[in-house]
Amino acid sequence: MSEITRVALDAMGGDNAPAEIVKGAVTAVTSRKDIKVYLVGITEAIQKELAAYTYPKDQIEIVEAPEVIETAEPPVMAIRKKKKSSIVIGMQMVKKKEADAFVSAGSSGAILVGGQVLVGRVKGVERPPLAPLIPTKNGVSLIIDCGANVDARASHLVQFAKMGSIYMEHVVGIKNPRVAIVNIGAEEEKGNALVKETFPLLKACSDINFIGSIEAREIPHGAADVIVCEAFVGNVILKLYEGMGAVLIKKIKDGMMTSLRSKIGALLVKPALKKTLKSFDASEYGGAPLLGLNGLVVKTHGSSTAKEVSNSIIQCVTFKEQRINEKIQECMQNISENSEE
Repeated sequence: MSEITRVALDAMGGDNAPAEIVKGAVTAVTSRKDIKVYLVGITEAIQKELAAYTYPKDQIEIVEAPEVIETAEPPVMAIRKKKKSSIVIGMQMVKKKEADAFVSAGSSGAILVGGQVLVGRVKGVERPPLAPLIPTKNGVSLIIDCGANVDARASHLVQFAKMGSIYMEHVVGIKNPRVAIVNIGAEEEKGNALVKETFPLLKACSDINFIGSIEAREIPHGAADVIVCEAFVGNVILKLYEGMGAVLIKKIKDGMMTSLRSKIGALLVKPALKKTLKSFDASEYGGAPLLGLNGLVVKTHGSSTAKEVSNSIIQCVTFKEQRINEKIQECMQNISENSEE
């Protein structure tokens, strides 16, 4: 039997908590025997939701956390004051090695602060980035960073590129992943001050496959596997990507219902169309890991449904099996040793 991956799941985080979170946990453990989920939150509320399902009882356990960090709360203050919140207790479980991963759809700010303060950064990592997978014409690409560091420096972006390459090679299985930096043109001299400073540093890296700049319109075509940017740009790309995808899907569905002929056509193409649209559904790819920490922390959308929660939990199994944290640690150690020579 495979080794069990223990996931602490924030049952109180997100717009649809605890109902969709609990449902996602049940879906994950029902589909996989190598997962144990600790539902962290208010016991009574969790038990009420669990009562509606049949599931392997030994794969789900409730961990009491009477406090909840709300989205609008100042992150640093919330982490300091609410020691018994689901986010703090879940992260403490990762720190103490009682869980292999922590997954939450809760406050982004609290998760980012808690990840650095409670779980801690890998030695040598300057800033941990959020790195979600996004669907493209050719499969998936990784945006790094999409929300953690809005005022990043060039050295941070270089580390993002290295960590993103490790993730894409060992989790997604893309050998020698192509790395590109988001820019307003392909020419090396283009871009803002940060991009101009970072470009030659990435170009000089022998341990990544840097292919130059990428414009936003090339991202959906899968022109690069790792898309490097600071968090402000990354978050704008991600949100526009999700919004445009949702609009296009709705437009296609509405267009197929306009006449009897289109409805008949819709029935004929439905199986193929359903498969295609599924590949462009962001929830299929789980959450965004906060890379560069001493343990795995995964942030899912605040509006996550059970499917995204379940996929985020399952995602943690691959992360653990491929020893991503250890590989990032080795990479940072090699950089440190080379700089001392």
